[in-house]
Amino acid sequence: MSPLDKSEEVRQLASSEERQKAFLDIVNQYSEPLYWKIRSIVITHDDADDVLQNTFLKAWKGLDNFQGKSQLSTWLYRIAINEALACLRRKRSAVVTGGEDTLHLADSLLADEYFDGDRGQALLQEAIATLPDVQRLVFTLRYFDEMKYSDMSELLGTSVGALKASYHIAVEKVTTYMKQHE
Repeated sequence: MSPLDKSEEVRQLASSEERQKAFLDIVNQYSEPLYWKIRSIVITHDDADDVLQNTFLKAWKGLDNFQGKSQLSTWLYRIAINEALACLRRKRSAVVTGGEDTLHLADSLLADEYFDGDRGQALLQEAIATLPDVQRLVFTLRYFDEMKYSDMSELLGTSVGALKASYHIAVEKVTTYMKQHE
């Protein structure tokens, strides 16, 4: 399926007769990339699956607010990232003692049927999981997606300088964690 022309996409979403089909096309087009972006933030398959469903539900409910001023992909990614961060906050508040949620992350990733990495990759994910939410997000966007700071700035509504600082600090923390747990 070829991606819809952007202006046609917005027009179809605004049309009550074409909205449902247009949204289904969007779900089909964006499900996989959104899933992997969410998964890089929340780490586990089950959480990523739940967040993806919440993302599309929130997008469907918010279609009337989408005016086409930003790209549809930017709008969807912003919803997905916000939902992923909300999931992390919910999980963190459910954990009584700090750090408990990352203690066995590498082992649980290695046991996850959807994880196809080795011990080093699992340790990297564990190190990333120890980062504060914003640093984790900036790190994954820059390191894994190789996203430009200017694009991140538009997506997250933060200055390029702040993003560069967050990334630099995150890299230092990940490097330190990896050296300590080799």
